[in-house]
Amino acid sequence: MQHGGPIPFTQGVAKIVSRADLQDCDAWKRAFHDKCKDHRYYEIVEETLDGDFEYHYLQIEDPSGTIRAVQPVFFVRQNLVEGVPGKIRFVVDVIRKIFPRFLTTRVLMVGCAAGTGDLGACDENDGAWVPNALQASLQTYARQNKASLIVLKDFPANYRPAFETFSSNGYARIPSMPMTRLALHYQSWDDYFRTLSKATRKDLRRKFRKAESAPKINMEVMSDITPFLDKIYPLYLAVHERSPLKFETLTKDYFRAIAQRMPERARFFIWRQLDKILAFSFCLVCNDKIYDECIGLDYSVALDLHLYFYTLRDIISWALQQGLKYYYSNPLNYEPKLHLDCELVPLDLYVRHTNTLLNPIFRRVIKYLGPTRHEPVLPRFPNAHEL
Repeated sequence: MQHGGPIPFTQGVAKIVSRADLQDCDAWKRAFHDKCKDHRYYEIVEETLDGDFEYHYLQIEDPSGTIRAVQPVFFVRQNLVEGVPGKIRFVVDVIRKIFPRFLTTRVLMVGCAAGTGDLGACDENDGAWVPNALQASLQTYARQNKASLIVLKDFPANYRPAFETFSSNGYARIPSMPMTRLALHYQSWDDYFRTLSKATRKDLRRKFRKAESAPKINMEVMSDITPFLDKIYPLYLAVHERSPLKFETLTKDYFRAIAQRMPERARFFIWRQLDKILAFSFCLVCNDKIYDECIGLDYSVALDLHLYFYTLRDIISWALQQGLKYYYSNPLNYEPKLHLDCELVPLDLYVRHTNTLLNPIFRRVIKYLGPTRHEPVLPRFPNAHEL
């Protein structure tokens, strides 16, 4: 349950509102109008995601009462050592047998529960004003709601200049698990394939021959996945359960709502063999970019047929045919992306403890719990220094 009323600060006031309050709010529609995941996406996430998320929105007004930003936030109980392997995790697991909530805490998160974070500025010229307003109001809001930590979740590196206000006011910036990007300045898959290393080409040829020696696999692209939800959803869960990092679990209603309310951006790829669905991928297409959001695989055949690489080839080929310029892929599974000449797309976490006395110690400790410290492939990327 949320507590606290409007939060005044030097530059204005932050009001806590619900999604229902925003239904007829023009500022809410303007806040993410230039983002691939616009206001509709945030509404879908709130409506359809499972989990213990408490969603709210900070409506940030200047002294004249003009709404300058609408920023989605949510509360969640977070495991601070999620994805941390080895001795640290072993010790924590032992302690949790006695104290189950050790190193778990209530967190106020700023951003999106299913995707990267963005600022909800209503005007592109407010890129500096909004971070200052957020920084001035978040700590009060977190304390009102008994959250121990504030986390700005997975914000792209281009926000770093504007977010210097957080770094200089007690927040630690640590790298989150990055996305990857492939520039599509090629005429075709074959054109791209020729640029890869000899070893990678040899390995991929072998994988593709294995798939092509089996009964033919056909791909179909659609914007509405609803008729096939019952068949593709178990494939998504099969991949999701294998992931070492699980923050959110997408639902059938999530995929259905994306298809119905964002049809101009949603693209669902389905691969069939003898009329059986073996794999699917959910992508968002925006301007000249395609974002590969998640994949589902039938593991009874996926590893034998190297379906991950087969589907990737088909998506990149399709994107090139559509004249798209960039292919983005979500975090994790970095080894194949390294060999496919993808580059890292840094994402940042800005974290602080709401206790002013504890925060200096926390800032030092949290950097040792950062998720990228335990991913051995990342330093091998040419632009790993950007993290």
